[in-house]
Amino acid sequence: MSLDLDSRQRAMLQEMGVRVWWPEAPPVPAAVPVAAAESAPPNAERAPAKAERSRPPQALNQDPSATGALAEDIASMDWTTLAQTITQCRACKQCVGRRAPVFAAAGAPRQADWLVLGEPPDDNEERLGLPFVGQAGQLLDNMLKAIGVRRSGVAGQPALAAEGAGVAYVSNVVKCRPAAARNPDQQDLATCENYLRREIALVQPKVILALGRFAAQALLQGSVPEVASIPLGKLRGQVYRYDGIPVIVSYHPAYLLRTPQDKARAWLDLCLALQVVTASAQ
Repeated sequence: MSLDLDSRQRAMLQEMGVRVWWPEAPPVPAAVPVAAAESAPPNAERAPAKAERSRPPQALNQDPSATGALAEDIASMDWTTLAQTITQCRACKQCVGRRAPVFAAAGAPRQADWLVLGEPPDDNEERLGLPFVGQAGQLLDNMLKAIGVRRSGVAGQPALAAEGAGVAYVSNVVKCRPAAARNPDQQDLATCENYLRREIALVQPKVILALGRFAAQALLQGSVPEVASIPLGKLRGQVYRYDGIPVIVSYHPAYLLRTPQDKARAWLDLCLALQVVTASAQ
């Protein structure tokens, strides 16, 4: 991702351009969870047994309802084991026909004061294997830089190993993009939350910036009744908690590219998050 932007693009509250959508790649034949068999592409449905036999035991299909057992296994994983498990995971319907999971830990610091959580991966993110790429990623980078924060792993910039208010770890609320694009349901979010919870425990952020309705829903479904039915705009402007960590809800950069009039509100959310981090250091 290039940050060689003109002056118009560098203005955080100006229009950043039109988002580019890439054509979907054809689904890859894969072992299909029983719960997702009806929606799977025919060529992915024909030989699940053979695909499963070629995988190590931890890669076999999980019962998507068995999130407790899954969480127990994940809770003690280090970064390497977590990344390997995510690569092999087939615990929910989001994995059907995916090309590869999106997981940012390879270029990330082991700890960071900021954790920025985005929506399910789009086609660009899946192709590159990284969250927040393209114009949406550029907008996020510029917004963070405006308050003295940058994420690790940005092209052309070395990953930071030190912790501090100036470093952000970024991730997606779920790690997979199915071949037939679909929104994650409650069960998908609950299953993938096991990985997210471990990411948060390893990063130890002082604030979580939840960008988009699925990110907000995954983090707040245990503390905010009917969060799935509350408009994102009404969740803004407050400090929530996830496992004791402050959570600020705001708009996803991809949304801001389509709706630039809300960039000023997103800036206020970013300033609120900065206040939380600053207060925690005092």
